[in-house]
Amino acid sequence: MHSPVDSNSDAPGLDLDRPLPMRRLVYLEEADEVTIGSPETDTYAVFPADGAELVRMLADGLTPREAAERYRTAHGESVDIADLVEVLAELDLFRPADTPTAETAPVRWQRLGTLLFGRPALLGYALVTALAAVEMVRVPALVPRTDNLFFTTSYTLVVLLLFFGQAPLLALHEAFHALAGRRLGLRSRLSVGHRLVYLVLETSLDGLVSVPRRKRYLPILAGMLADVLAIAVLTLVADVTRGGAATVARLCLAIAYATVLRLAWQGFFYLRTDLYVLLSTALGCVNLHAAAVDVLRNTVRRFTGRRPQVDLEAHHPVDRRVARWYAWLMVVGYAFTLTMFAGVVVPTAYRLLHDVWLRMTGQGSTAARLDSIVLLLLSLGQTAAVVVLAVRERRAARRPAPARTA
Repeated sequence: MHSPVDSNSDAPGLDLDRPLPMRRLVYLEEADEVTIGSPETDTYAVFPADGAELVRMLADGLTPREAAERYRTAHGESVDIADLVEVLAELDLFRPADTPTAETAPVRWQRLGTLLFGRPALLGYALVTALAAVEMVRVPALVPRTDNLFFTTSYTLVVLLLFFGQAPLLALHEAFHALAGRRLGLRSRLSVGHRLVYLVLETSLDGLVSVPRRKRYLPILAGMLADVLAIAVLTLVADVTRGGAATVARLCLAIAYATVLRLAWQGFFYLRTDLYVLLSTALGCVNLHAAAVDVLRNTVRRFTGRRPQVDLEAHHPVDRRVARWYAWLMVVGYAFTLTMFAGVVVPTAYRLLHDVWLRMTGQGSTAARLDSIVLLLLSLGQTAAVVVLAVRERRAARRPAPARTA
């Protein structure tokens, strides 16, 4: 008897009396759920305890028929073993036919990750940060402020230097995420995305779900640690150079302030920021963002005299419980965004646009007008790049799933 499985996977047709060629699997038990996946493919999923029991049987060499019969004997009910096999195939947990179990290649940069996140290094980071904080108190000019962005009269130079100055710090942020994960033997992937109207780098650590929860916190927080450390180092360099190399000091303070703004981004709780991931992990959530959004939608409908439209029962019980208060934290995130917009974005944009207008209407030199034109072109270029990425993501989301054949 044969049952069809996903024809696009490496899984063969299901023979109930033949063991399945499973990849090397890892299991992480938490409460009544088990995370199962393979380091070979870096794909993971959460199974109920009885489903994980079935997977273990199959991985131990039992045939699908034997596993289903043993499950029926233990639990007193039958199971759709073909459906489970299809799920495992979609997760790419089967080896290609007649291929031995692959040896997982060593994770690169694991030793560097261990060095960067060992106790001596973390103590050093804390000392540098504390020293920078002391200097900010001692020298108020070192405290981050909006005026630090305008370290030169050339706005094009401001944009270019901040972009190229932030690029390595963005890379450092993501590298800290990746290296903190590689310290645990986890692989990572770097991709380019966007948040609102800004291009961002994103690190994927899919294997993080396969390690105990207490070990996940450092990789999640590592990016913010990199930002705080960068702010501290830039502040100390500005402190040292503000007497003899004032240009270097002003540039360091400008980049430090831009990094502070990027760190403040973590308070936008309606986005999937590092703080969101931290809370979701600590509270054992599955998809807290989706549940909180639905809670907010229902709340808005109640306030406007309409019936709640979204059935919250579709969400995981933990997500439903946490979303009741996290939804209001998302509202705080919206308020914080408006505060940042009013206190930082509007004054900065007004200063830029006001000066550009004066320059373009003949109240500036030819060099100043050219500088303003280049600034506008750079701004349009970034906006266009974000639009292109957004369109690609939307098209990818609407693309139909691969066809299945019986």
